[in-house]
Amino acid sequence: MSPAPFTFPHFRLDAEHEDERARALLDAVHAGDPAARARFERGRAILRDGVDAGATWTLDEARNVIARELRLDDWATLERHVAHLSAARAAAESGGRPLDADARTLHVRCGSDIRDRLREAGFHGDFYEHSYPYLIGPVREGPGALEERAGFVSSGDADVALRALQRAEDVLLASATYDRVIVWSEFDCYDQLVLVRLLGHYATHPRPGIIELVNCGDYPGSVRFLGLGQLPPEALRLLWDTRELAGPAQLVLGHGAWRALVNADPRPLAAIARGGTPALPLLAPALLRHLRELPSMANGLSLTQQLALELLAEAPRSLEVLFAQLTWERDPMPGQGDLQVRDRVLAMEIPGAALLSRTPGTDRERRARPPWTDVLAITDLGRRVLAGDVDFHSLRPSPRWVGGVRVAPDAPDWRWDETRRDARLR
Repeated sequence: MSPAPFTFPHFRLDAEHEDERARALLDAVHAGDPAARARFERGRAILRDGVDAGATWTLDEARNVIARELRLDDWATLERHVAHLSAARAAAESGGRPLDADARTLHVRCGSDIRDRLREAGFHGDFYEHSYPYLIGPVREGPGALEERAGFVSSGDADVALRALQRAEDVLLASATYDRVIVWSEFDCYDQLVLVRLLGHYATHPRPGIIELVNCGDYPGSVRFLGLGQLPPEALRLLWDTRELAGPAQLVLGHGAWRALVNADPRPLAAIARGGTPALPLLAPALLRHLRELPSMANGLSLTQQLALELLAEAPRSLEVLFAQLTWERDPMPGQGDLQVRDRVLAMEIPGAALLSRTPGTDRERRARPPWTDVLAITDLGRRVLAGDVDFHSLRPSPRWVGGVRVAPDAPDWRWDETRRDARLR
């Protein structure tokens, strides 16, 4: 059985194994396999001007195709990458002086996914998880803001949630006593919005002597890169050398982005995103993806809802399969958790005006795990909304948040215009 796509074997590359795959690809090309030839065309662009260059296909070319499929420039780059991974793995397994032993260090992450793996990689600093979902809000500031967030994340006891959020804020304040804080992030909305929250805090509060960022946009592997939690310990060890200082430019940008995120008017955040955020290059694309969760000008759907309905228009599928296809295939910038996608999709089940229907189903082991195994199908009304004949918000869906923007029938009707990459009132 192949490893699950969220686990790190997909990123623990082996040159001998990849060489075997290159040889198998070449054999398939020479046998006339159209799928193999298509891979060659995508990877090396070897069909030019309508001339079949198949007679010149070589093992070196096949190796380069494999490297490109793993998101590396060529075979030589793949070999170097594998060598670096192997050396880092050996260093991590041999023990020795921790990589962060030169300063009292706090590692900050938006989840707990790499906590243990950092230890395995050779880091011994403290760990702090700051995991409030700023991408789905509410994120307003001022009196009562923390209580509002607690009510949002609470599964029943808001007081328990409030105490947990207050403890997290206390740890953030106390992080100023460390010599160094390292923030580990990837490219998606979840991570980048947590990052601006942290930088916004450090811009206006006491901060440690050194703030550094490991900000990862991609990593070579055999599946789509979704985040640091997919990576083996040796990869995290290598990423340590990519860290960059968060200086005045990053702090100013982070503070400005945070102030724009908590704003009930989304236009300042859109303006920052359109500016390109050169001090934090991964931030602008994440902000634009975040803003596409506003109701669209075309039909009132968020991008997640739009993509989900497009899939359901092709064929019914379970919520579990829908989430997987959104994550691995359709979403231009995946990063939402399964519960967040669940809530955004099932919000289209408006009583009396549902865009989708739901029937019980089972998984491959014939187990029922609602709502994940429930089969979703688009309704006629859903097709009309998808076509733009009916505006989703005319159906009065449940209120939701996009950062500091409250999306509800009784709130200002902010819409996202993808052509202008800006928000405007309808």
